Amino acid sequence: MDLFWHRRDPRTRDNAGLAAAARAATVADPLVPVFVYDADLLGTVGARQRAFFLRHVALLEDRYRELGSDLVVRAGEPDEVLPALAAEYDAETVFFNEHYRAARRNRQRRVEDALAGADVATDARTDLVLVGPDRLERSYPNHGRFHDDWERVPKRNPYPEPDADALATVSDAKTVPRPDVDIDLPPAGYRAARERYEDFLDGGITSYADTRDDLALAVEAPTLAVSRMSPYLSTGAIGIRELWADAGDVYDAVAGDEQRNVDKYRYELSWREQMYHLLYYNPDLAVSDYKSFPNEIAWRDDDAAFEAWKAGETGYPLVDAGMRQLDREGYVHNRPRQVVASFLTKHLLVDWRRGARYFTKQLIDHDYASNHGGWQWAASTGTDSVDVRIFDPVSQAGKYDDGARFIREYVPELHSVPAEKVIDWPTLSRREREDLAPEYAGPIVDRNEGYERAQRVFEEALGKR
Repeated sequence: MDLFWHRRDPRTRDNAGLAAAARAATVADPLVPVFVYDADLLGTVGARQRAFFLRHVALLEDRYRELGSDLVVRAGEPDEVLPALAAEYDAETVFFNEHYRAARRNRQRRVEDALAGADVATDARTDLVLVGPDRLERSYPNHGRFHDDWERVPKRNPYPEPDADALATVSDAKTVPRPDVDIDLPPAGYRAARERYEDFLDGGITSYADTRDDLALAVEAPTLAVSRMSPYLSTGAIGIRELWADAGDVYDAVAGDEQRNVDKYRYELSWREQMYHLLYYNPDLAVSDYKSFPNEIAWRDDDAAFEAWKAGETGYPLVDAGMRQLDREGYVHNRPRQVVASFLTKHLLVDWRRGARYFTKQLIDHDYASNHGGWQWAASTGTDSVDVRIFDPVSQAGKYDDGARFIREYVPELHSVPAEKVIDWPTLSRREREDLAPEYAGPIVDRNEGYERAQRVFEEALGKR
């Protein structure tokens, strides 16, 4: 027999390592799927995402039982559990998928060493991304150059689900915990992910480029504006090749503006690929600036401002709406996600690492590479062709939520305030703000002063002053 070790890939479809293990299986030597409940590793993600992921794993067990097998669940350190399971099932090879976070790579090396010591082979596959980072150059000056090289690499089709006869007839009474969580989670598992994606393919992808930043539509018809697949992709409930291939099928079936819209969605997937490329070559991406500065950035140690930002009480309506969406749903639409990150790191000059840690705790779609790479991009410490990029939260609200539909959804104190006043809130006088919505906060930093201070600090860090 062989073992397949499920890591952050709780699915049977479009799973590179599982498909390889199934191809190697025979009737005489079928495959045993296993999951190691590693409390230390699971403790590095937020409670919300951990609960969501474990619900996927429970549904994975159900799927294996439908196929006449089971998921063997054990708790402990993988480098201790897997050699013991290999001995129990007389396994010759343990298959699994590669991961790129330093802690996961270190665990993988320990597993490989322990299994080699037990005379058990290992077989690791590229599954998390469409193009393995090692197939590209070490670094790129911008996303455009990365995308050009990445696009030229052929993308393989989704992997099939293993046939039932490739799986061992095993039964395991152990299962994973189902922890409570402080928010309502989306439906879990592959089937839920597939249903959500089909809704987007049917009604949203052919208008994606035109509607992806329409915040009113994001409230009224979420799957018409964006796919909202990130919670499922980040927790491994669905495979990246499946998303890519189905989007490609739609692209081939349409033309003109619809094709342009679909192409934009596929282009956005390449940003995730670049974040993993960055992490692969920069394992300290979560703690160290990617960009080198001649001088230190003068971050402000302002706990009160940070707490106001977390609570969605900055007096900047779009920022506060984004942070309250995060608190309520464990998810933030991409446009306000960029705005809240820029506001923290530029207008408030709080170190991006504090924001990234808070997002890790709160997000159900937390992705180690995308979270930290995205925060560095917003903070102007990462990969960006612009030296200092500062999002103006007032003009961003006016451009993408001019009717204040998104803002009012998450900031009810502004429900009866005229939309134009909501947009201009940080620029209104104190008396006008108190007359319109006395329960809502005033701006914690002046719009222009915050902008100019950030510009000055980053120019000094860049040696331009």
